[in-house]
Amino acid sequence: MSDGIRAMWMRGGTSKGGYFLAPDLPADTAERDRLLLRIMGSPDPRQIDGLGGADPLTSKIAVVKPSERPGIDVNYLFLQVFVDQAIVTDAQNCGNILAGIGGFAIERGLVPARDGKTPVTIFMENTDQTAVAVIETPGGQVRYDGNARIDGVPGTASPVEITFRDTAGSTCGALLPTGNAADMIDGTEATLIDNGMPCVILRAVDLGISGTETREELEANDTLKARLEAIRLQAGPLMNLGDVTDKSVPKMTMLSPPQSGGAISTRTFIPHRCHASIGVLGAVSVATACLIEGAVGSEMAVIPEGARKSMPIEHPIGETTVIAETDETGSVIASGILRTARKLFDGIVFP
Repeated sequence: MSDGIRAMWMRGGTSKGGYFLAPDLPADTAERDRLLLRIMGSPDPRQIDGLGGADPLTSKIAVVKPSERPGIDVNYLFLQVFVDQAIVTDAQNCGNILAGIGGFAIERGLVPARDGKTPVTIFMENTDQTAVAVIETPGGQVRYDGNARIDGVPGTASPVEITFRDTAGSTCGALLPTGNAADMIDGTEATLIDNGMPCVILRAVDLGISGTETREELEANDTLKARLEAIRLQAGPLMNLGDVTDKSVPKMTMLSPPQSGGAISTRTFIPHRCHASIGVLGAVSVATACLIEGAVGSEMAVIPEGARKSMPIEHPIGETTVIAETDETGSVIASGILRTARKLFDGIVFP
């Protein structure tokens, strides 16, 4: 390993991290994790001796390999490298890093590029679910520049259309793992939901905040953080996640009425830092909760008419729009989202 390891660094959605081919990393999980901690510079709040950006959103890893599953192009394993702890976890998925998987797979020769657009079918190992990412490939080359814009990322880039399949209960075993639209935890009403990302949905007002605070204001609120963590630790077993003390799920999302014409406004802890925006699959889970009668937040959400619903999920730096397809009962049967990605460098990283 002293000679370095081939890696590509990419921005995927509003996150950033390292993309590796599986054969380029150690097969032994413990050895792999030690290596990734070294590459990222963890544990250290500044990650000064590695490539991590001192934030959970920039301390992420994608491991990709050809898939042996019928109809699937590649397998994608997401790993969250903690910043200030020596922890590497596969307990969650990441829909933002997912945005870079298609381009990476094409560039590494795992998927042949078409002239125009190339669909890449991706099996997400963390949650046993599938997504299809459509990558712009004019002339058979991955295109990263374009006119698509997403909140939380300056400028524009080539669009990456992502459609999710069979996300309900992918981690917890059921969309509503307790079987209830809402539960009481520590005297606070909460919706425990998993439509691609395990989330605890709460009303901001029930936690003594307006839900319009900045990320910095919320991170400075020690009383709020202690209450969120107490609820999260109790929610873990209820969501079939077991002891979540050292896990990065469930995410804790507080809802308030929309402020800028969206469906709902959110503030999310992931789980101990306030998210600068909201995760892709977290946004899908929130949108789904808003469509469930009796779920926390459904009473304040602004829901469009029709079976195909465009739902802007507001967050501290803008919004993330979820496209929800519903059946005649109003249940979500498919979801999609628009992201962008950009290759930052391709080369050798030295642990």
